[in-house]
Amino acid sequence: MTRGGFTALETELKQLKSVERPAIIQAIAEARELGDLKENAEYHSAREKQGFIEGRIKELEGVIGLTEVIDPASLSGPIKFGATVTLVDEDTDEEKTWQIVGEHEASIEKGLLNIKSPIARALIGKEEGDSVEVRTPGGEKSYEVLTIEYK
Repeated sequence: MTRGGFTALETELKQLKSVERPAIIQAIAEARELGDLKENAEYHSAREKQGFIEGRIKELEGVIGLTEVIDPASLSGPIKFGATVTLVDEDTDEEKTWQIVGEHEASIEKGLLNIKSPIARALIGKEEGDSVEVRTPGGEKSYEVLTIEYK
């Protein structure tokens, strides 16, 4: 995982533990004061949210505990984890830039491509100027690698 992805997960975990968890405990306490728990929608909603929060805390603690942080700036050469790659679609001439990251930090909207995705797997080991064939759900796509950066 990149340093940025690791920091984002740590921040989310801290938020859940220090803000969300105490807030939901307070909400459950207030809902209990309203009376009969069997027919108390606020209580059931708060308990459901508590289950989600506790599950997410356990998930994040597990991921953070097993994570190895890699600094892409220390890497170079052919495409590998952490590379920021600019590609051109050989059919449409559309340029796209993605950074190859771990699955827990991936976000296509932010240009962060999951290393397990078909495009990332096809890119691994390629160099600038190489042509890449990718089988996507929408069919075959051809890309040319324009630039590779490690930042």
